Amino acid sequence: MVPNTPGGGYDTTARVAAKVMDDADIAANLEVFNLAGAGGTVGLARLVNEKGNGDLAMLMGLGVVGASYTNESDAKLTETTPIAKLIEEPGAIMVSKDSPYKTIDDLVAAWKKDPGKLSVGGGSSPGGPDHLLPMQLAEAVGIDPKQVNFVSYDGGGDLLPAILGNKLAFAASGAGEYMQQIEEGSVRVLATSGDKRLEGVDSPTLKESNIDLIFSNWRGLVAPPEISDADKAKWTDAITKMHESAEWKEALKTNGWTDAFMTGDDFSAFLTGQDERVANVLKTLGLA
Repeated sequence: MVPNTPGGGYDTTARVAAKVMDDADIAANLEVFNLAGAGGTVGLARLVNEKGNGDLAMLMGLGVVGASYTNESDAKLTETTPIAKLIEEPGAIMVSKDSPYKTIDDLVAAWKKDPGKLSVGGGSSPGGPDHLLPMQLAEAVGIDPKQVNFVSYDGGGDLLPAILGNKLAFAASGAGEYMQQIEEGSVRVLATSGDKRLEGVDSPTLKESNIDLIFSNWRGLVAPPEISDADKAKWTDAITKMHESAEWKEALKTNGWTDAFMTGDDFSAFLTGQDERVANVLKTLGLA
């Protein structure tokens, strides 16, 4: 299950994973379906209600963690059965080629002068990665996050025309969905938010630009509550084999994803930590 619309990051990751498992003879007849709504929490509610269903799993990530708070979802990620963390993807601070901001320093200087005047767009709802990145960036450069003028778009497909049409001062999102525009020069990346430079993108990290922030979006797989140990092992084994396959390594490269594989108790502890961190940021903003 993909808890948002076709064509976005979760959808791409789920379909690539299903194809790799099929091509590598790890699993056959995997069905990928979309159940969009409320930032991923409609899908989350369905998953949590499918107690004990060992044939279902949901592709999710940081956005669903945030949405569970901002949408006041009764279903919580902490109720699910963690299977595996798959990938990480740093964020990118992007502008159009016509933007007056040539460097991250230019942008930050203008932003600090009048935080409310500069609009920042993201392809996720409040609590999602494209919202959390500019809020944490604001905090890192000394701007009150409550003053940030954030404009939410329904995924990368809607955000791109707003960047190209100069409807925003800047955008915060994953660079992967915009590689074509970045390569042809219609979108300029001022900085990326990983701990090292993003391959294929000629831009400094925030850290290199003397901004003390490392931020990554991530995606993984969770199953319904109370599935059997045998079903949990079946999912974990299949995903582990997929991760080890040459086809998956190629997919990571093609999509600009960073391998962040983690299963079992490690992923469970990671999810708990993410849940607490996101809740704290959203509480500061009065959104949780």
